[in-house]
Amino acid sequence: MHKVVPERAKGNSLKLTLAKIFIVLIYGVGLIGLSIPSFKETFLLLTPAQLLVTLFLILSYHRGWNDAFPIFAASAFWIGFGAELIGIHTGYLFGDYVYGPTLGPQLWEVPIIIGVNWFILVYLTGAVFQKVPNDYYAAFLGSLAMTAIDYILEPVAVALDFWYWKWDVIPPGNYLGWFLVAYLIHFIYRKANFEKENRLALFLLVSMILFFTILNFTVLD
Repeated sequence: MHKVVPERAKGNSLKLTLAKIFIVLIYGVGLIGLSIPSFKETFLLLTPAQLLVTLFLILSYHRGWNDAFPIFAASAFWIGFGAELIGIHTGYLFGDYVYGPTLGPQLWEVPIIIGVNWFILVYLTGAVFQKVPNDYYAAFLGSLAMTAIDYILEPVAVALDFWYWKWDVIPPGNYLGWFLVAYLIHFIYRKANFEKENRLALFLLVSMILFFTILNFTVLD
């Protein structure tokens, strides 16, 4: 019995290391592919698949499998998707924009994968601040982090045909709308009673931030 725990811990550590190596590979290859003009179109087609792989990795290391988790996950998906739906058809919340083809199949002119993206970002930023004791403050920090990520992402998104802004101008209100929607979902995340620690969350989040930060220097004219 004394040897079982160390061996299991060693196996878990190896599994985590392999997962991190895999993340570096998929984001590294994606970064190179999107930065080389001759490969760009091919790698753009893989964007939804990369988000789904990220989702799979998150769920592989998620520990809080109880009834509250799918309720939160569905809330994150549909609130995020619904906010984008309002934004696309009314111009409220984020401003006037339309989606391009990169993010894949659309429902009512909004890519279905965008709801997954909202879940991923809230989950990862929420996990990073999950030890903050105050729910309101933790939701504020998570939403602020998501707004900072959106600021980094916006120029890349336009360059890679994720979406387009009217008159090619990103309105300041976009970031306020993003923050408010993120805060609502983060607050639900905090109130949902499930285990929120995820050993892969911080590494995944940092990898995504670095991915889009570097793309700002490789895909923008």
